[in-house]
Amino acid sequence: MAALSFCSSSPPRILHKQSKSSFFPSDSSSFTQTVGELSAKPISVSRRFRVAINSTAVSDESGNAKLPSSPEKKLRDILQSPGVLQGPCCFDALSAKLIERAGFPYCITSGFSISAARLGLPNKGLISYGEMFDQGQQITQSVSIPVIGDGGNGFGNAMNVKRTVKGYIKAGFAGIIINDQVCCDDTKSERRVVSREEAVMRIKAAVDARRECGSDIVIVAQTDSREAISLEESLVRARAFTDAGADVLSVDSLVSREEMKTFCNVYPLVPKLANMLESGGKVPILNPLELEEIGYKLVAYPISLIGVSIQAMQDALLAIKGGRIPPPGSMASVEEIEEILGFDTYQEEEKRYATSSSDREASSSSVYGNQRVAQDDPEQREDPIVEVITPEVYNEPRNPFSRIWSRSLRIKIIGRDGFEKLDVRIPAGFLEGVTNIVPALGGVNLKQLMDDAADEVGGKLLLDFKDTAGDRIQVFLE
Repeated sequence: MAALSFCSSSPPRILHKQSKSSFFPSDSSSFTQTVGELSAKPISVSRRFRVAINSTAVSDESGNAKLPSSPEKKLRDILQSPGVLQGPCCFDALSAKLIERAGFPYCITSGFSISAARLGLPNKGLISYGEMFDQGQQITQSVSIPVIGDGGNGFGNAMNVKRTVKGYIKAGFAGIIINDQVCCDDTKSERRVVSREEAVMRIKAAVDARRECGSDIVIVAQTDSREAISLEESLVRARAFTDAGADVLSVDSLVSREEMKTFCNVYPLVPKLANMLESGGKVPILNPLELEEIGYKLVAYPISLIGVSIQAMQDALLAIKGGRIPPPGSMASVEEIEEILGFDTYQEEEKRYATSSSDREASSSSVYGNQRVAQDDPEQREDPIVEVITPEVYNEPRNPFSRIWSRSLRIKIIGRDGFEKLDVRIPAGFLEGVTNIVPALGGVNLKQLMDDAADEVGGKLLLDFKDTAGDRIQVFLE
């Protein structure tokens, strides 16, 4: 799948070694009963989502409220729930929010999509650890569901892997994917993987980093050796990754259902992640129930959201270029966007922290808003009033304009539609404010024009021109 040095402040603790069956009930009889129930009474995918979400309750047996579960705990609870669980891949905070709103219990970041959205470049190892950390932190802080971070090849050797895992823990990820590629490459070009020994050392380094930080982040070990070497090598690596402490396994580029079943039979009780590459890769695209039957637990969809986003933006730009706007059904309304982004929640919280000064500011803003409404309403619209306060020093003689100090400038603007936009008079000596009224006069030397026309009779036309918008601007000396 597309790839994505600090420890948390919590005190270090010793983590037990993850057993192969720790994701399921320890009572084998109850487990057998659960399997029997599942086979006798199929559960819909949407119902499984609810089971997964409800498994992260924040109250104890006595009903006392507890602090919300950590992201890692939420993800491990999801892994223990029955049924297959889908996790679309996100690339920013907004796409993660939409995944959560759609009811998915977790999501995964996609290095391919983040590289496309953040850099506009292919995922060829160009995006850095720092950029992935920053993007990941924004994503995890925007949602309450656990997020699995795409850590790619760990951005280097085993020591880089440790730094990456510690950083992803600090960023708030519930899990991290580490692969065995030489360089992250999600294109159709031939992939290369590191040696088996080095690949295993990456997983061991990730496990050590988790222990050193006192975290319980879920480590997803992915191998691309099926395409680079052989199916047999990928199965050997999957076993070795589990022995090294990986919690979830993934083999990329399996080419048939039979190969997928063979992979899922490697340590059957260890959860498997299926990567449904939507662009027509070598992996068969199966529905969730088919994947569950084969033996998968998690399902990733790496490019669905970035793919439809690109297509939608291209369609919108094509419409705009043709002088149209995108049809209403093709985009969310302003109200829907505000609801998704939490405008109402923000305003409610803002009221909680309101002060007397902020109330005055709000009152001032409402007055301005009322003025704007009045201007937009034809029945309430009034002619603009331009009030010019002339300083007392105007009574004093001025040079070189003392001869015209008592005269006025008249500015008229006729729109290109023939309707009058402005007709105002201001003191001829008050020039600094003219460009605030008519920006098009910014490059005109009005002082020189008035000095030249100081002896003219009233109504002298100083300027008559059209601006870039096609409006006719006239300036008279009266």
